Amino acid sequence: MGEVRKLQKKLRQIENLELKVSLTPEEAVKVSKKEELRRRLAELLLQLSGPQQTQCIVGEEEDKMKRQIDIRAEHHPNSTPAAKLPREDRQKKEDKSESRTEEDIKEKEGGEQSQKLPDPDAEFTSFKASWEKAKFRLRTLKGHSDIITCVAAVDNLVISGSRDTTVKVWHVPTATEQRNLGGHSGGVTCISTPPAEHCRKLASALHLSEKERFIISGSTDCCVRIWTLTSGQCVKSIYTFNAVTSLCFIAEWEGYIVTGSDAGKLQVWDWLSQENRQSVNAHLDAVTTLQSQGPLVFSGSTDGSVCVWVVCDRAADPLNQLHQWGSEVTGCSRVDEVNGSLRLSARGDHVFLANGRSSIRVLNWRTGTMRRLTNHSSTAGVTDCVNQIPGVLIGSCSDLASGDNTLNLFSLPQCRYLVSLTSSDVPRILCFAWWLTPSGGHRWVTGGCELTVWEQLPGNVKKRGDVNARRDSRLDGLLAESDGDSQEESEDDDEDEDSTANDAPDAEEVSGSSWLRCVLQ
Repeated sequence: MGEVRKLQKKLRQIENLELKVSLTPEEAVKVSKKEELRRRLAELLLQLSGPQQTQCIVGEEEDKMKRQIDIRAEHHPNSTPAAKLPREDRQKKEDKSESRTEEDIKEKEGGEQSQKLPDPDAEFTSFKASWEKAKFRLRTLKGHSDIITCVAAVDNLVISGSRDTTVKVWHVPTATEQRNLGGHSGGVTCISTPPAEHCRKLASALHLSEKERFIISGSTDCCVRIWTLTSGQCVKSIYTFNAVTSLCFIAEWEGYIVTGSDAGKLQVWDWLSQENRQSVNAHLDAVTTLQSQGPLVFSGSTDGSVCVWVVCDRAADPLNQLHQWGSEVTGCSRVDEVNGSLRLSARGDHVFLANGRSSIRVLNWRTGTMRRLTNHSSTAGVTDCVNQIPGVLIGSCSDLASGDNTLNLFSLPQCRYLVSLTSSDVPRILCFAWWLTPSGGHRWVTGGCELTVWEQLPGNVKKRGDVNARRDSRLDGLLAESDGDSQEESEDDDEDEDSTANDAPDAEEVSGSSWLRCVLQ
């Protein structure tokens, strides 16, 4: 296992190096060894998992094996024949069987009635079957010259922000670039699209059409900009004095913009006046994820902590902290040094966390209970982002050994594994957004090295999709109770600490090549 952990660490470093704008000669040499390291890691993982391979057989092959086992048991040549009973014993047995006839009939009737009861798993089985048949067409939107860090969707439009300092608006049906919003002097790290009702209020204040929609973008240039969607004009610019690493819109009362900085500060801005309403030092390191859910706001940081806030209108300080859980509870320590930024997606009392590990952390933010949801069949997987669509949790997964990139789907609220969607054309996925078409089909957009639109094809279309739906039975396990890192991940951290202590250049590389620091460069 020691060599496996070392190879995984090196491949994580290389994956992060490939996201940089330019490489030094030493870094280029390390990247050139990527395929060799992948092959070696794949060989080791295969050797270690050899005895358990039969557990991963799914579908028809598994049923076939079960039938073969049953047949062999029935026709085994060494099976013991039934012993003959004396006549008196046979008579007693017949009398006893007659006395039980009425009871057997009742039991049989009861069994038939119980069989008619609805199967509690029937709904899940049907839901799973529908996703197993799902077909998607992929289209790449080309125009950005650097990593896509954030995406959003409005009607038939996709909005993307990139480290190349631009925000672009794309028309999905024609796969064309509609607007190029240039104005930031630093990489764009986050975007948000306020609801139509709040857009109407701002449009009225600016004397624009009531149908106008707006885009909010944050950047490492310390600015938050508000753009019109129709013309691409920047109508407001807010200087925050700190590099903006995340933001969200609160659709309560008159509306607020909440921004997170590279130093851990949260700031609240009035939507209509753009005045600063509050500044609070919430985290010890960069705030890499923000999400609003009604009057609640969830923030996560590279220090591994998660905070929950409630918004109070017309208060001196709109944000009031309800809970704060540190890395010792979330199990997301050292994300800034090894695996990049922390991402979250909230649902009710639970927050789903992705921090570059092979599992998704599920935190009950009221009680501080943390569980793990397996998102990869081994520790060689990297989870960069987590999101939700109606009834489904989606986690991205990048396989360090093979280079494959997938989206794993889990049913909500049970968090039961549904299916994995994969394609050889999909690069590493760092951000995700979704919306539904008028016919009810799914449209997704993923960003990273490329901007890709996933469009679900109708079920009656015979055309083969660009995405393969497959199942990995190793992900079928339910949520695992956990008080921290899994054994493998803890060992991996220990290995990282040992390597860091013994190898100063590697330590500098790990610290300087995380996904967040790549974004900030």
